[in-house]
Amino acid sequence: VQVMESGGGLVQTGGSLRLSCTLSGLTGAAMGWFRQAPGKERDGVSCIHASGHPSYYGNSMNDRFTISRDNAKNMVYLQIDNLKPEDTALYYCAAGLYNYCLRDSWSRGDTFYYWGRGTQVTVSS
Repeated sequence: VQVMESGGGLVQTGGSLRLSCTLSGLTGAAMGWFRQAPGKERDGVSCIHASGHPSYYGNSMNDRFTISRDNAKNMVYLQIDNLKPEDTALYYCAAGLYNYCLRDSWSRGDTFYYWGRGTQVTVSS
């Protein structure tokens, strides 16, 4: 099983990015996006069920984040709009142990077994 993120980069405040996650060797898993900034704990950004619905977002995330998936392509996406400097972090994609997100605890990350190496998002002010 491999999880690989792409799409990060350096953008200006107010810009947008779409992060992509390629999953190979596994189907039918809930997928999550997480991020970690230097010196900070990892945050759960979003989780999406294997079917594509429903999806959940972390407490500190707002409607600037949109998760989606294309099961035919085994891809998961994270659209981030109106980027802010505080969004600067290494963004990780992960495949869950189940085909659904645990509504109250997915953001801890401990139900995700396969992790990518991350893609860096840097937002300049």
